[in-house]
Amino acid sequence: MGSSHVRLFCVRSSGGARELVDPVLDWYRVHRRDLPWRAASTTPWQVLVSEVMLAQTPVSRVTPVYREWLERWPDAASLAAASPAEVIRAWGRLGYPRRALRLHQTAMVVDREHGGQPPCELVALRALPGVGEYTAAAVLAFAYEQRIAVLDTNVRRVLARVLDGTERAPASMTNPERARAAALLPTDATLAARWSVAVMELGALVCFATGPRCETCPVSAGCAWRAQGYPSATVAPRRQAWHGTDRQCRGQLMAQLRASHEPVSGATLRDLWGDDAQRERCLDSLIGDRLVDIVGDDLYSLPS
Repeated sequence: MGSSHVRLFCVRSSGGARELVDPVLDWYRVHRRDLPWRAASTTPWQVLVSEVMLAQTPVSRVTPVYREWLERWPDAASLAAASPAEVIRAWGRLGYPRRALRLHQTAMVVDREHGGQPPCELVALRALPGVGEYTAAAVLAFAYEQRIAVLDTNVRRVLARVLDGTERAPASMTNPERARAAALLPTDATLAARWSVAVMELGALVCFATGPRCETCPVSAGCAWRAQGYPSATVAPRRQAWHGTDRQCRGQLMAQLRASHEPVSGATLRDLWGDDAQRERCLDSLIGDRLVDIVGDDLYSLPS
């Protein structure tokens, strides 16, 4: 399909932005998923928990862990009182267990310094352990309904396709991306927060990285990527390997330690991985990340 057959979106004016925003908001009202962290009773702390869990992890894996987590630790104070070992075990196989320790550290700071809820200022949020640009913006938008652009992988992909005609956004976030996302925000803060989650949902349910469902997209008629015939990106995305990697090795070591409530012998850990040098390197890295403690002569455990 040539670009002459479709009216492409333009965000230079508020009217052009509304042509993109309004259909997505209408679509979201009908198709939004009923996710536990979107409930009206969700506290700002619980929004922060969900965003930390969702980083690089599918919703289907996060949902049961999130529910169990909040049954056990519904607020920052209760999580702060837990031991690091309890937190790591409850984190299970969500991946990147350092996120669990940082969330535990954040709970202690929030409980001690912020009255049990995350701060509602960007600088104070960014000062929390492990809270980066995206997580801070998501908390401000989704917990406090502040007018701030929230740019995750899904949002960046939707905007790159619809507005730029490219299959993927740049590998690293750019300032023009940030500025354009801010220009798209409705002036009403509540509506801006709803737009942020709506366009994110569109990327998650329709505008997939591969095999997008363009026939069901509410803005396909003005999508620049579709108008140009879906050109492929010039550089293929790097795919993260798993089998035989340090990530897999670390994961197996952590799984053994999570499964045991007693110290685990070095011999048991050595049986898990055939490459001695790689296993020792990974064990050393887990100790360095404070995910594993040495508790005796060739004995290891989760941190106490």
